[in-house]
Amino acid sequence: MTALFLAIAALLTWFWTGANRGWTKTSVPKKTVDEVTGIVGEVYEERFLPGVDFLGATALVCGILFGGSFLFPKKQT
Repeated sequence: MTALFLAIAALLTWFWTGANRGWTKTSVPKKTVDEVTGIVGEVYEERFLPGVDFLGATALVCGILFGGSFLFPKKQT
């Protein structure tokens, strides 16, 4: 159950933060226009944007948790 909840939480986090289909980013370019000259430039804004590697790592951890659950069978009472 823990693996399932972790997988759902990671998928929802990825979706709500922008569903980035690239690699995870810690800074995102933001276009700005200079008020005086009118020149368009890019300023990097620090923001966490999880990508597909975030989902892949979470899937690996969930798989390990799910597989590990079979190593400890329930005790019959």
